[in-house]
Amino acid sequence: AMEAEAIRSEEDAQKAYEDFVKETNASIEAKSKDIVEKSEQKAKAEVELVETKESKEAVMLELEQLSNYNAELHQSCDFVVKNFDLRQTARDEEVEALRRAKAILSGAKFEEFLQES
Repeated sequence: AMEAEAIRSEEDAQKAYEDFVKETNASIEAKSKDIVEKSEQKAKAEVELVETKESKEAVMLELEQLSNYNAELHQSCDFVVKNFDLRQTARDEEVEALRRAKAILSGAKFEEFLQES
């Protein structure tokens, strides 16, 4: 009876060990698959990160170029606005001089224009 009990106990222990080994191997296999999947995800994420950084650099460069162009335009516009009144006065004087020249060439007396000035 004691021998049968010892054999039975040993068989139960052997069965428990085999079950433990099966579960452990299944767990190791599942974790290995998980590691492979996560490694692939990590590699994809790293590629995406590199592409995103390159894209960011290109956008930053474009922003810098646009900012420089904006500064150039602003400078040009400031010059035009600053000198607008001066240029308008010069154009008005040119138009008036052309009117006088046209009038003189059309036969008006030159002395009349000298008295106006």
